[in-house]
This record gives sequence, C-alpha cells and structure tokens, in this order.
Amino acid sequence: MQAQSQIIIFDGICNLCHGAVNFVINHDSHEQFVFASLQSNVGKRYLSKFGVSEVALDSVILIKAGKCYLRSDAAIEIAMSLDAPWSLLRFSRFLPKIIRDGLYNALAKRRYALFGTRAICLIPTVALSKRFIED
Repeated sequence: MQAQSQIIIFDGICNLCHGAVNFVINHDSHEQFVFASLQSNVGKRYLSKFGVSEVALDSVILIKAGKCYLRSDAAIEIAMSLDAPWSLLRFSRFLPKIIRDGLYNALAKRRYALFGTRAICLIPTVALSKRFIED
C-alpha cells in the first residue's frame, strides 16, 4: 500500500495534528494516504531522505510522487485528494504563498498552547493500523 500512497508525516504528540489526521482519514474514501509521526523512526528516515531541517518540524509534511511538500503546500496537496467538498480547497493555492505560509506558521507556532499535547503519539485502532507506517 505505501508504494502508491501519499505519506503524511505529522507531529504525533500534537492534538491539532491528531485531529487533522482523523479528519483526513474520515474524508479520504479512496484511502490514498498513509501516516507516520515525526517522532517515529520511519518519519525521521523520510525527513532525512528529503533533507527536511529542524526548522520545518512544525509543519505537516506530505511525500507524494517522490516529492516533499511542506506547510500550506502540503495542506493544499492533501486537500486536493480528499472527498468533496474539501477538494475545493485546491483553489487556495492561488493565494500568494507568503500569505498562505504566514497563516500556517502563525497557527503552527501556537498549536501546543491552543490545542495542547498528548503524552504519547497517536495509536491507531486495529482497523486503521494498515494506514500507519510501522517502524
């Protein structure tokens, strides 16, 4: 499954990120996405492979067709593959990147304060475990 899938790398201790992963799962009827946490060995290997620095660790990261997307670019690429009406968010890519990433970064910097953290990374149910890349 992972060979054809789009891989979302997310902050496993972030409650906002946990909610975003659940949102994607609920609106990805074709099961195009698989997931790995930033904190996992798999996540760290992908970060290293694509040269993602510590600066980008407050971003959702999408690996799609051998390319790495960060911040608002990742969010837009993810939205494009979701079920309607969420796929219509693709049109937000026409906003200037400096504005998109500015809004994204403002939320990302405050995500722990606004939404909190969890002591452990997201643990998928047995039914969802096929959507999560194991270490």
